[in-house]
Amino acid sequence: MPAGPREQHRIGRIGWLRAGVLGANDGIVSTASLVLGVATAGATHGNVLVAGVAGLVAGAMSMAAGEYVSVHSQADTEQAALELERAELKEDNKGEHLELAAIYVARGLDPALAKQVADQLMAHDALGAHARDELGISADLRARPIQAAVASACSFAGGAALPLVVAATARGGGLVPLVAGTSLVFLGLLGALAARVGGAGVAAGAVRVTFWGALAMAVTAAVGALFGSPVS
Repeated sequence: MPAGPREQHRIGRIGWLRAGVLGANDGIVSTASLVLGVATAGATHGNVLVAGVAGLVAGAMSMAAGEYVSVHSQADTEQAALELERAELKEDNKGEHLELAAIYVARGLDPALAKQVADQLMAHDALGAHARDELGISADLRARPIQAAVASACSFAGGAALPLVVAATARGGGLVPLVAGTSLVFLGLLGALAARVGGAGVAAGAVRVTFWGALAMAVTAAVGALFGSPVS
C-alpha cells in the first residue's frame, strides 16, 4: 500500500528559524540604532560609517562568541547526561527497561504494549531510546556549537549590512529619516517572513518586530541628540 503524503509540520524549523531571525533582527536594530545615534550626535558622514562598520564587526563577533559558549554548555550537559545514561544501562539494564516502559505507560500505552515497545527499542538502540524518550535528546536537535556560532554571526552581519548600505548612500540631512524608514521596512519584512515560515500570523509578526525596532532606534537617536553637539 503506497504511503500517503507526509504532513508538513513546521516545528522542526524552530531552532534555525529562531537563530536566524534573532541574529538578523539584532543586526538591523543595533546597527541602525548606532548609525542614528551617532548621526544625531552631529558626527560626520565618514564617522557614521566607521561606527556602523565597527558595530557590524563587533556585533557579529559578540553573537558568535555568545552563541558558541551557550550552545557548547548545552552540548556538555547533553554529553554528561548521555554518559550517565550509558553507565546506568551497563549497571542496571533491567531497571532501565522498566523505566522506559513506565515512560510509555505515562504517555498512554497499555503496560503490556509499553513493555514490548521498550524491549524492542532497547534491542535496536538502547542508548538512543533513552536519550530520546527519557532525556529529550535527539540527533536532529543536538547542540552544535560551531554551526550555531557561524549561523549567528552570518545572520547578524547580513542584517547589519542593510542599514549600513543605506547609510553609505545617504547624504546630509536625509541620512536619519532614510536609515530609520528603510530599517523599519526591513524589520517588518523580516518579521513577516519569520511568521510565514513558522506558520504564525504574518501581520502580528511584522508589527511586533517593527514596534520594538522603532522603539530602540528612537531611544538611541534621542540619546545621540541629547548628548551630541551640532555640526560646526
